[in-house]
Amino acid sequence: MQISAAQLASLLDGTVEGNSETTVSAPSRIEEGKPGTITFLAHPKYEDFAYTTQASIMLVSKSWEPRQPVTPTLVRVDDVYASVQSLLKQFDSVERADGEIHETAIIHPEADVSPGASIQAYTIVSRGAKVGAGTIISSHCHIGEDVIIGKQCILSEGVKLARKTVIGDFCKLHQGVVIGSEGFGFAQNDAGEFVKIPQIGNVILEDHVDIGVNSVIDRATIGSTLLRRGVKIDNLVQVGHNVEIGENSAMAAQVGLAGSTRIGKNCMIGGQVGFAGHLTVADGAMIGAQAGVNNDVKEENSRLIGAPAIDYGTFWRLFATYKNLPDMARTIRRLEKELKQLKSEA
Repeated sequence: MQISAAQLASLLDGTVEGNSETTVSAPSRIEEGKPGTITFLAHPKYEDFAYTTQASIMLVSKSWEPRQPVTPTLVRVDDVYASVQSLLKQFDSVERADGEIHETAIIHPEADVSPGASIQAYTIVSRGAKVGAGTIISSHCHIGEDVIIGKQCILSEGVKLARKTVIGDFCKLHQGVVIGSEGFGFAQNDAGEFVKIPQIGNVILEDHVDIGVNSVIDRATIGSTLLRRGVKIDNLVQVGHNVEIGENSAMAAQVGLAGSTRIGKNCMIGGQVGFAGHLTVADGAMIGAQAGVNNDVKEENSRLIGAPAIDYGTFWRLFATYKNLPDMARTIRRLEKELKQLKSEA
């Protein structure tokens, strides 16, 4: 893709400063910019690179004033980050659905694949499954019985959807994702043996849900494990049976949610946070990395960190005290010694 500075300015509602005919074919990081690429300056931390980058075009804010001469043609915009987001879509190399079904794909006669959907090599689409228009199912995927996949979804290589899973529109599932696997449900009998509880529910993903590489979402024991519209999940996340995650909530890598946890909408959860089962987390909660959540989070917009998770401000006050414990211990020992000496002299 070739695009000129003038075209970029028109696309991003910006203005050109320099040669409007300069063209680029790819984006680049500002510290690694090469001729023929476009880069951007959005944070003052990277300003020094603006004077050394070899990129041909650089996106900057309309208010930015350079301290030195710059080589790239500038495209000035109101919001650099928003413009970058829009721009990257133009350079997105993701394959578009072309309606091709590869000769090695196995499509059950009772499956319903919409015209325009693409099924790539060595993928299986089972009986009763439905695939929406414009959806791409990459190679080596397995679509179980009675699975429903909406329109304009992208399933990357090796995705597995177990029976009765429902995927909404515009969802993206990255490599190795498993959805609808059997939930971890056991009960001990009188002999202390673990007996499997049948997991007969399913998983439902609403529209615009993204699931990262090798994440797993277990089906419900009864009913549905539910991820609401706009949920974003990073790599290596475990979502247990009957979990519900509210709209536009996001979680980083290696989060683990035990069964029947309820996450509110607009929550942000850091990496390696662990949730005990049957908890409720209020809307807007922000939970710091490696926190352990053992109790309900009842207050909206809470800020929690630590294990067990507590209020962010309280945690750091306690941590400040914790760091001083060695000095405090030495002081106590010294005072005890002095007190003992005073008593002996009395």
